[in-house]
Amino acid sequence: MEGLENKKQAAAMEKEEKKEADISLKELSRRLQDFADERDWEQYHSPRNLLLAMVGEVGELSEIFMWRGEVPKGLPNWEEADKEHLGEELSDVLLYLIRLSDMCGIDLGDAATKKIVKNAVKYPAKNN
Repeated sequence: MEGLENKKQAAAMEKEEKKEADISLKELSRRLQDFADERDWEQYHSPRNLLLAMVGEVGELSEIFMWRGEVPKGLPNWEEADKEHLGEELSDVLLYLIRLSDMCGIDLGDAATKKIVKNAVKYPAKNN
């Protein structure tokens, strides 16, 4: 019975998440904090541990592309299951990155915005 209840909860969460396609980094950060708090995992979330976990996830992400050569934008020749797996691994990397930035006291949205501006100055657009 417990397995059935977990499946129902997972389905409800998935349905809710599909409604939130445009979620902010701050909201993801809040959810990750809640998730860690509910499980008493903060004790394991040192910057080093989070970085190493993220690197492991990047490895898993790399495996998906290994031996495929160059792939076109949109991955038109990929199976849906492969795209879903890719989405899961990309999400793992993103979530660890957000959690790492939080544990280091870095506002990731602010840092990324500043970096885009810095890159625009460093690499100005060519005028045609």
